[in-house]
Amino acid sequence: MRDAASIRKRTVARRGMTTSSQDIAIVVLAAGKGTRMKSDLHKVLHPIAGRAMLEHLLDSLATLAPARTVVVAGDRHEQLAKALHGRGIDIALQEPQLGTAHAALMARDQLRDFSGHVLVCFGDCPMLKASTVRRMVDKLQEGAAVVVLGFRPSDTLAYGRIIASADGLVSKMVEHKDANHTERAVDLCNSGVLLGHSDNLWRLLQAVGNDNAAGEFYLPDVATNALAEGARVVVVETAAAEVAGINSRTELAAAEAQWQALRREEAMAEGASLRAPETVFFSYDTVLGHDVTIGPNVVFGPGVTVAEGATIHAFSHLEGARVGPGCEVGPFARLRPGTVLEERAKVGNFVEIKKAVLGAGAKANHLTYLGDATVGAGANIGAGTITCNYDGYFKHETIIGERAFIGSNSALVAPLTIGADAIVAAGSTVSRDVASGELRMVRAEQLVKPGWADRFHDAMRRKKADKAGS
Repeated sequence: MRDAASIRKRTVARRGMTTSSQDIAIVVLAAGKGTRMKSDLHKVLHPIAGRAMLEHLLDSLATLAPARTVVVAGDRHEQLAKALHGRGIDIALQEPQLGTAHAALMARDQLRDFSGHVLVCFGDCPMLKASTVRRMVDKLQEGAAVVVLGFRPSDTLAYGRIIASADGLVSKMVEHKDANHTERAVDLCNSGVLLGHSDNLWRLLQAVGNDNAAGEFYLPDVATNALAEGARVVVVETAAAEVAGINSRTELAAAEAQWQALRREEAMAEGASLRAPETVFFSYDTVLGHDVTIGPNVVFGPGVTVAEGATIHAFSHLEGARVGPGCEVGPFARLRPGTVLEERAKVGNFVEIKKAVLGAGAKANHLTYLGDATVGAGANIGAGTITCNYDGYFKHETIIGERAFIGSNSALVAPLTIGADAIVAAGSTVSRDVASGELRMVRAEQLVKPGWADRFHDAMRRKKADKAGS
């Protein structure tokens, strides 16, 4: 029991210490092949709400301000390296893949100079919360050698069981296949997530054997080995949804649904009105002000901010857009990246806007495309108006002044400037600048032939009758 005594000595020495932002390192296991996803994309890079599941996990754990974060990669590690570039995250390579304990041990070299708590978790469990990890840290500081994370699923399936007392003291870790009838009746299951101190964890990982049918080194054996030494192992419980792994497209869809449901509740709690919440889809970074109203079947892509009092009507799609206070969008509107709607601007049905600014109170109510444009305050854009912003090689800008009126079915050929208070007559194709206060009408002279239509109809009716009688 010398090892157990030394563990207790080290853990007792740490009791009462306050965890600083630099006392924890994160090891994320992401070396699996993810064959059930049937995808060329690495499993942990599949998105939830527009962001890779791995990034969801890393962003959550980043609030712990870890001293180091190591992602253990194997299959398609080049994809992970590219996705994580610039984040200050180390990548350890596991080749060959010999089990989860072996994977965790691959991070030892990157953490050889680190002394503190080490969390081992999984890249395909993106819902893990920093607050849960903090509870695990608390237990470690109270004298545990290893802290495991448990959950109680509605169906225990083939999960490994944690046999523990009411106060969380673990007496046994057992795999489902090895559990007896009494042990299988226990509903406290092992998530695989664990926490230990670097003083003990690397030694415990090194001691894990592979005497099993698969010949692999399994992470739960860290806790089993600690128990065998007489060390204290404690379980912290969390909700099953927080530690649900994603191994298939079906599970990915379920995680998306889970994330969206939580975000909808959060949005409404923060003062937004969702007319049909289950039909609204948010991105990971959607920002809503108070008293925002969102109609049914609205989709937010990445990079959208909606200010207070704005209304997003049904069937609208927004991405990379900033919607100002009191604005109206839709129904059936599309705001593409670079769109800015200033206070009380209005974008109506079947309007598409890309890289354009609508000034305060400006309106584009129907059937319009505005791309690479600046529209001044109070301007009115008539139905069917388009900015012809692309010449086949380059994009060009259209500038429309304050209070300008653009008549219906106008084509504005960029580069073009239309001055304040100018009027463009309906049906005009404008290719030259329009001065402030000017009327611009670009139409062919109308040709009038009295009685022509009547004669045409009479001739066609006779022709049709002759054909029917033959």
